[in-house]
Amino acid sequence: MQKAKVRKVSMDTLTSNLPEERREQLCASLGNVELTLLYKASVHGYNASAFHQRCDRQGPTLLVAYNRSGYIFGGYTSVDYTQSGRDITDEEAFLFSFQGGTCSYIKVNSGYNARYDDAQGPNFGQQLYFCYNNQPVVYYQGGSAFNINTSSIYGKDTQLSECEVYKVEQEPQASIEEKPWRKVLWTAERKDELMKMIRNHKPLMASVSRVSILMIGPVGAGKSSFFNSINSIFTGHVTSKAMSGSAGTSLTVQFRTYPVKDGREGKPLPFVLCDTMGLEERSGAGLDIEDISSILQGHVPDRYKFNPMAPFQPDEQKASKPASLQEKIHCVVYVIDATKISLMSDKLEEKHAAIRRKVNSLGIAQIVLMTKVDEACSLVEEDLQSIYVSSYIKAKVQEVSSRLGVPVSCVLPVKNYSQELELELNCDVLLLTALQQMLRFADDYFDDIRPVEGKPI
Repeated sequence: MQKAKVRKVSMDTLTSNLPEERREQLCASLGNVELTLLYKASVHGYNASAFHQRCDRQGPTLLVAYNRSGYIFGGYTSVDYTQSGRDITDEEAFLFSFQGGTCSYIKVNSGYNARYDDAQGPNFGQQLYFCYNNQPVVYYQGGSAFNINTSSIYGKDTQLSECEVYKVEQEPQASIEEKPWRKVLWTAERKDELMKMIRNHKPLMASVSRVSILMIGPVGAGKSSFFNSINSIFTGHVTSKAMSGSAGTSLTVQFRTYPVKDGREGKPLPFVLCDTMGLEERSGAGLDIEDISSILQGHVPDRYKFNPMAPFQPDEQKASKPASLQEKIHCVVYVIDATKISLMSDKLEEKHAAIRRKVNSLGIAQIVLMTKVDEACSLVEEDLQSIYVSSYIKAKVQEVSSRLGVPVSCVLPVKNYSQELELELNCDVLLLTALQQMLRFADDYFDDIRPVEGKPI
């Protein structure tokens, strides 16, 4: 059996409690899989609604519970949680337990239902109930679906110190398309050509000296990293001017407008990248929709500090006077992590939809930047030039297009600089190609709003 690959992905502030040795054992029992942490009771609450909000319709899942007696135990089901109110047949379901050096696995008995799919907390065989009655406890009711000896599964300790649920995904088989589904020239000459076109770009509107590009996306998706990457290319070495990272809450707490210079002492380039607080699914956290509306219309000043509990309020003098076209946003870029698109919650998807409706109403150009492609596909991790022959990346681009409601041609996969110390040609070509598209889309917006028959805007 091929060794299981375990992807340690955290959602929001989630950190796995599962020891590496136990992860490897569980993955080995499931085949070549990746585990992604969806739900953590100590963070989201020991209640059924929180469990279902994060775990419903996520495909196969692995529940891992912990008690203070040192037991790590739980169960696997290959069938979605959907609150269907039905008995679930699942021949692949099993229970497991680790304690000290011992481990045990218990398969579901033939002819029995693996669990009951209702709105309550997770159960196996209607025998073993986790987070029972919305409490940090495990409850055993008896039954025949699994041959359970409770003392060997969790000892005599029914109190849970933690309960986690992981999404279980088969490691994607990196397959190669017969021919690239997009054409890219991976040469130093192409990089130089792109840099020259960007340097010489002149916005279609004479009243606009530089294109304003607004980056919007969830916490940790790579908004600030994209600016750092573009800045690195034009500086000539890897830089880290904007704060970036993978913290659970947004590192960007201000509205920032980042001009990029053509070299350290060079002239400002004809675009500015605008960074915002990250989107979060919780209400009262992350960037507010009303704040985005104010940013789009040019009302929010550079370095304005966001307050998730109260949207931006322009002063009366500025509110009565519309912003100039130069001050407004000319292109909106949604930044999406390729490794997390499948895990996007309904609430976050609704936030994106609300933002798109607002952007559409203003006629502003929109693009999606799909980041971390190397983490999503092993083929691309080995060679970035494989990005447009990877069937997996192609499928992810189509998934992003479907979930965010944008054309496939508007989804641009890239790899930001994160841990590299030196620039890499392939990375530069992808990033510059994406930036060039943003400038072109902004020109489409300008073309659309140009004065008609000489009338002023």
